[in-house]
Amino acid sequence: MSAPTQRLRVALQANQTSLVLESSDGQLPAVVHWGAPIGPLSADDIDQLITAQQHGRIHNGLPDQGHRLSVLPEQWTGWHGHPGLSGSRQGRDWAPRFQLTSVEVDGTPVSDLHTGTPGTSTWRAAAPECGLELEMVIELTDQGLVRTRATLTNIGEDGYQLEQLLLALPVPTRATEVLDFAGRWGKERVPQRTTLPVGTHWREGRHGRTGADSAHVLHLGEAGFDFATGEVWSIHTAWSGNHVHYAEKTLTGDQVIGGGELLLPGEMVLDHGEAYTSPWIVLAHGTGLDQIAHAHHDFLRATHPVDAQRPVTLNVWEAVYFDHDADRLRNLAHLAHDVGIERFVLDDGWFGSRRDDHSGLGDWVVSTDVWPDGLHPLVDEVTGLGMQFGLWFEPEMVNPDSDLAREHPEWVFQVPGRMPLTARHQWVLNIGIPEAYAHVRDQMMAILDEYRISYIKWDHNRDLLDPGTHPGGRPGVHAQTEAFYRLVDELKAAHPGLEIESCSSGGARIDLEVMQHCDRVWVSDNIDPTDRQQMMRWTTQLLPPEMLGSHIASGASHTTGRHHDISYRAATAVFGHLGVEWDLAKASDEEITQLKAWIAWYKQNRALLNGGRLVRVDLPQQPSAFLHGVTTPERAVFAFTLLEMPGTWNIGNIQLPGLEPDARYRVEHLGLTVGDREEPTPLELTGRQLATVGLRAPAILPERTRIITAERL
Repeated sequence: MSAPTQRLRVALQANQTSLVLESSDGQLPAVVHWGAPIGPLSADDIDQLITAQQHGRIHNGLPDQGHRLSVLPEQWTGWHGHPGLSGSRQGRDWAPRFQLTSVEVDGTPVSDLHTGTPGTSTWRAAAPECGLELEMVIELTDQGLVRTRATLTNIGEDGYQLEQLLLALPVPTRATEVLDFAGRWGKERVPQRTTLPVGTHWREGRHGRTGADSAHVLHLGEAGFDFATGEVWSIHTAWSGNHVHYAEKTLTGDQVIGGGELLLPGEMVLDHGEAYTSPWIVLAHGTGLDQIAHAHHDFLRATHPVDAQRPVTLNVWEAVYFDHDADRLRNLAHLAHDVGIERFVLDDGWFGSRRDDHSGLGDWVVSTDVWPDGLHPLVDEVTGLGMQFGLWFEPEMVNPDSDLAREHPEWVFQVPGRMPLTARHQWVLNIGIPEAYAHVRDQMMAILDEYRISYIKWDHNRDLLDPGTHPGGRPGVHAQTEAFYRLVDELKAAHPGLEIESCSSGGARIDLEVMQHCDRVWVSDNIDPTDRQQMMRWTTQLLPPEMLGSHIASGASHTTGRHHDISYRAATAVFGHLGVEWDLAKASDEEITQLKAWIAWYKQNRALLNGGRLVRVDLPQQPSAFLHGVTTPERAVFAFTLLEMPGTWNIGNIQLPGLEPDARYRVEHLGLTVGDREEPTPLELTGRQLATVGLRAPAILPERTRIITAERL
């Protein structure tokens, strides 16, 4: 169609979200409404909403015509905030004015009005005077998420250097409080709150991976919003490389949340006919943080589902580290089988000269020094016991002391004239180079072809410093990220049923895009249950429990040195994809007995634990207590955890929401816990009574968890 001159209106409606877009005089789409459902809409309704939101008297210093904010913010429209597109041809063509050329919803052209259910709108535009074409996809999913991304194509004769492409949606001014996350190795996803002033709350990730200090999900909501109350809008940049999240309030009072990829200088130069496609920006709206989390969970369960009957896993890292003694590992496999474990994962140290973390990384060939007969004796032992076998790789890394680095130093990320700093005694292998990619792929394929491997623990233990491509040094983080996705997909396509875990110094590569390729994440290298309570609580803001690697460690935490009983460790770990990270040969008979009981209970309940609806409950009367659970209309499992001694003898009642209001439930306390002060009598209450009145909080010791179950009668 020719460039539209009339007003175009697109209204998409999901159960809990409405998205209304408009374009006048061929301009890029702007948001009329994004938030709670507002009912059926006619063209006149949308026009009236637009008129109702128009600015009043023009103030000194602002454009006479007012200003307009599109999903790709443009400064020529009077927008004073961060622009969506930054780039130029050596200082030229840096201020394009895009005009629409076509609009479609689910492939059907729109010339005036489209109203309907969730769908995908595509907006194509051009700025011929600047030699640019643009395609924007704005989608409302069945789960109520807004997903948007843009493709920029250079139709000019000379190169166009793209500096940044960000997309943003407006948020009402009643949303005044920002919640996002920080963190470090061993303490990922630490929540932080602030009030949004005039200016920008700008969060960059420059690690070349998602990062332990990632914003994770950035929320802008009504003051004091919590898990169940307060209107909230959120944004997540679904990208495992350098990225941006931001919230911004301008002098006009407008507010937006936005995000996109962070491109390094000169990283994206588009030659004639070349295009760049941004990552998906994923936005959600809801009342309370749990509704935001549910939209993310439902989306992942629809687009990349994993079986709720997840196999209980033993990872041997904290049991043996680099000491790969074949007899010891075979014995560990038998002990694992005896307690009910279903998957055995051999961690770092099986290849090349890798007897510690100083050498061998990148040489993906089984070490004949440690495994003279290859891995066959161990793999055969494990699979003969009926367990799956898994193996650790770190495909994007290389030790300087390795055959690969000695043979191909040019495959290491570097800038001209110097090699990068080492971290954990390793460099980053640039798999954006086709030959390096093929080398790693072929070595991994050879291992997967030879052995019965059902699972890969895919690690990534350092940031990308000086990520330049030899010989010129152009930045390569974008290409590296895409190559990682491609390699995962290629390995899985060649080996149907293969599961891959994203592990990155623990939880430093956790985002929605990596979960379109991998099957679970390692939440953190820290398995201390007290720290894991917080990290699991907030990782579920993005990912459902069944995608979170959650292991029962030994009594003394290898990361913090704290000691905890097995009940607390297990009651923390069962709210995820359960595993064990423990030298079972050193466990006492009593610990083995309890471990068997917990694993058996998990297997009986994992369909619920890995497939139910997440519920998290705020306990303002005791900030050091956590309450969370998973529910279905028929059953629920809740966990009440006390991290430190309260200042009063009791903290009052706790509510158990998420059940059918008028159904009756039998409520019991799980008998597997130890060290408690009481064993309460079972109760029968309705879902409404449990959510409104609740129960007296269990009187338990600090660093204990009480499991509470509810069974529909």
